[in-house]
Amino acid sequence: MSNPFLTPRRAMILECLLIVGLACVPLFATFPYRVNIFLSWEGAYRMSEGQMPYRDFGMPLGYGYWIVPALFFKLFGPQLISLVKAQVFLNIVGGLSFRYILQQMRVSPGVRLLSVIVFVLSYSFVNFWPWYNNTVIIYQLVGLAFLFRGLGSGRWKWPAIFLAGAFTFLSFFTKQDGGGLALLLALALLGYHSLNARRWQELAAFLGSYVLVACIFIIPAAQYGFGYWFNHGQPPHSSRLALMDFIDVFLMESQWIKFYFALIVILMFPAIKNIRSLWQNRELMLFLLLTVGILVEATLFQVTSYTPPDNNIFFHGFAIAFIFSRIYDISAIRFENLKPFLLTAMAILLWWSASYYKYIQRILSQLSHTEEVAAVPGGENVVNRHNFMVNLDTTDVPTGKWTFSSLPEFRKIYMPPSTVAGIDRVMALPEVKKGKDAKVLNLTELTPLDHAIGYTQETGPEVPLWHHLGVAMFNKQLAAYTERVRNKHYDLILYEYAPTLNNFFPWALRNELQQHYRKIDSFHAPRRPTNAYIEVFVR
Repeated sequence: MSNPFLTPRRAMILECLLIVGLACVPLFATFPYRVNIFLSWEGAYRMSEGQMPYRDFGMPLGYGYWIVPALFFKLFGPQLISLVKAQVFLNIVGGLSFRYILQQMRVSPGVRLLSVIVFVLSYSFVNFWPWYNNTVIIYQLVGLAFLFRGLGSGRWKWPAIFLAGAFTFLSFFTKQDGGGLALLLALALLGYHSLNARRWQELAAFLGSYVLVACIFIIPAAQYGFGYWFNHGQPPHSSRLALMDFIDVFLMESQWIKFYFALIVILMFPAIKNIRSLWQNRELMLFLLLTVGILVEATLFQVTSYTPPDNNIFFHGFAIAFIFSRIYDISAIRFENLKPFLLTAMAILLWWSASYYKYIQRILSQLSHTEEVAAVPGGENVVNRHNFMVNLDTTDVPTGKWTFSSLPEFRKIYMPPSTVAGIDRVMALPEVKKGKDAKVLNLTELTPLDHAIGYTQETGPEVPLWHHLGVAMFNKQLAAYTERVRNKHYDLILYEYAPTLNNFFPWALRNELQQHYRKIDSFHAPRRPTNAYIEVFVR
């Protein structure tokens, strides 16, 4: 191939510009309040204030997820927008790790750049808020990048193996299901390497580093009820492992995963003809194991972490990288040449247009002032895709009418006008004027009010990080809160009533509040649809 458009250096520059450039786009945007982001803020805030997980608050998973957001709170302050900045950093780390994995797989520059485009558009660009179902994958990617470096040679071999074990554990200590699958995939890759090379040092070193880092994180927390809080399927937690759920979701859904599986099988036909030769082809076998492992992980992860529904879309970039590499190997197509690269890149941009069009749509919607139902001569009933359904939800407030709070904790985040006005009324309450001496129980999504009010938070091994009954708090904690409410321990209680969510904030506690406290205010919760309410109770 003479004078290709994509030289290795040019591809590297374009990949890095793409990863960093698209990751930074959210820094220049404003955002509606994100559903469930309250627990991200709360964990990051508590840790940034020096509170120790399990000693000062409990949660049903490890605290690996909150390490980066807590650091960004220390750097930029406990604002919601600091969480976006933390995710920018994580997206850059994830994108560079993905790129390095493909580099270690000796993927050609053209295929690698196209795969990076798919990865960024399909996965990282749409994740501009941090979430543990995303961070668990970021840590896994970092661990895999170090693992493949450690399976090579050179002076950084053993430090890379150690870091592979450390980040793979951090993945597990962020979310048990994704992190456990990350460990199994790493062991599969190390198992093949050990059998193929007939040496076990790398496997032993990886396991040793994994156990060592696990001990460093877990032993200090063991005396504070770590076994009670950390969910490994034991009571009061419930397991999400149900065979029929896996079968149903895989066979009735998972269209892209099954499509990729089929393509991989077809493209592997030439190599499967000689199994022994395939086994000895170390690069191809590791790449195949990695890709199939990622697809299997995505299949299981979509069941165990079922909300939001796009948690598992990290697999597209890996699948495309393997499929394009096989096409590259068995055909005359060279993606380093300008025409094949541009045509394929344009097809990818069209394929993932939903990722970036939402930013364009936001601008277009501000420029367009068309009515949903235009008046026509004769008064005909015009039915179209915008109005064929009748919206009977009288509580809904379109995000176009949302506005901003004056509190710095909510900077660049817009919410329903009712929420903003309600926050202002809360901040004017005499109970709030007590500041750090106020006794406040915040059972809402508006956790940044913790810092805005400035009260001293409750701490202890029995205090849950968030108040989702049956997930992050249990009957034991509910009983303790109930007793405090009956004794009128708190000056101010903020409760979120979400009737369509199954006991997300315990309904039994609301019944106690109605008996022992006085409700003085109610306003919209910052979610869509706006059918949940923040209720304000005082003694």
